[in-house]
Amino acid sequence: MSLKVYNTFSGEKEIFKPIQEDRVRMYVCGPTVYNRVHIGNARPAVVFDTLYRVLKSLYSDVVYARNITDIDDKIMKAARDNCEEIGALSARFAQAYCEDMHALNTLQPDVTPYATEHLPEMIAMIEALVEKGHAYAAEGHVLFAVQSMDDYGKLSKRSLDDMLAGARVEVAPYKKYAGDFVLWKPSSEDEPGWDSPWGYGRPGWHLECSAMIKKHLGDTIDIHGGGRDLTFPHHENEIAQSCCANGKEFVRYWMHNGYVNIDGEKMSKSLGNFRMVNDLLQQYPGEVLRFALLSAHYRSELNFSADLLDQAWRSLDGLYGALRETQSVEAAEANLEGSAFIEALHDDLNTPIAISELHQLARELNKAADAHKSALKGQLLAAGEMLGILQQDAEAWFKQSRGDDEINEEEIEALIAERQQSKKDKNFARADEIREELKAKGVVLEDSREGTKWRRE
Repeated sequence: MSLKVYNTFSGEKEIFKPIQEDRVRMYVCGPTVYNRVHIGNARPAVVFDTLYRVLKSLYSDVVYARNITDIDDKIMKAARDNCEEIGALSARFAQAYCEDMHALNTLQPDVTPYATEHLPEMIAMIEALVEKGHAYAAEGHVLFAVQSMDDYGKLSKRSLDDMLAGARVEVAPYKKYAGDFVLWKPSSEDEPGWDSPWGYGRPGWHLECSAMIKKHLGDTIDIHGGGRDLTFPHHENEIAQSCCANGKEFVRYWMHNGYVNIDGEKMSKSLGNFRMVNDLLQQYPGEVLRFALLSAHYRSELNFSADLLDQAWRSLDGLYGALRETQSVEAAEANLEGSAFIEALHDDLNTPIAISELHQLARELNKAADAHKSALKGQLLAAGEMLGILQQDAEAWFKQSRGDDEINEEEIEALIAERQQSKKDKNFARADEIREELKAKGVVLEDSREGTKWRRE
């Protein structure tokens, strides 16, 4: 089966063909670590983690890199505001990011390069650009000369005039052209910096990814991913730096996920409608957040809301319910090749269709004769793993906390035991009273021949 992906560069869906037959190199832009990350930052992490899982099912050698930007003006400002050392602040929020993404069940990337560990590579790339006439030094800065590249703007499909008209471009006296962007900037004595041929300073943000990609993945890579907001100027400038410094094609397939809106409005600082992942994790399991992020096609905008999260939770309840009812059934090893589920994922990562196929598998499992349950359960679990869900114990799923629970597990078990005793004593009024008491606190009892199960709702 062929994997098809939408290439932002061509504006079309294309059959994916790696540069080397069984070797795939993918890079995704990671966070600038000056604060906890919001749900918009989590979307590319979840989307490209899912793509990583699909690629690993198809190719034996897949290397996925996702960077950490640990030097930036935003980090410097946050450190000043917190009266904290820059390195300590960036390390703290880098760790927080890893913890938040782990809670969303994202796999650890094969390579996690930190910007501050790649200064020699950045300086070498700047030197190559200056030597080739694509960059120039001015007043302690080094800038990329965008007019030196004939096809600058080819990713975002903008002309230089259009870019300047629609962008907030810093017009500084040391720039030869208003659209030139910074590769290196000077640092004062109380700012972080490194020695370079152009003086004490620090790299421009765009440069970091180009240098880290070259070191860890090579001059040309298969896939570069990130949010749509990075298309211009960040990814456009990466292309300029890498192509002009290396003299080679930079990326075969550019992939970008759509924006996350909050309750129908674009998430923005001015509206104050950011939803931090860590805050959401206090109310919802990470698997619910992941499911919600995958519920829309990655290229479309996602309207993130409490209703979406509640719907995702109910959907997962249905899927886990099928697994809970077949806990005694051993899942058979599954081969998903040729299934409608895999076809959906191979069609530009169509997760909404893939999720609908998961529900179909769960329905079939619920209705299947005993002879067919093992195979269907294996397929459901294998498909869930491809999406990064359904890997928890089904019984534990229904007993986990659901926000501000009024009653804990020990209290629930005690009341169930009391109810059972009441039934033995033929005190059915008390037994019914306990059922209603638990229901009022969000706990549903399910009686069967094997005993009483419970779940939160």
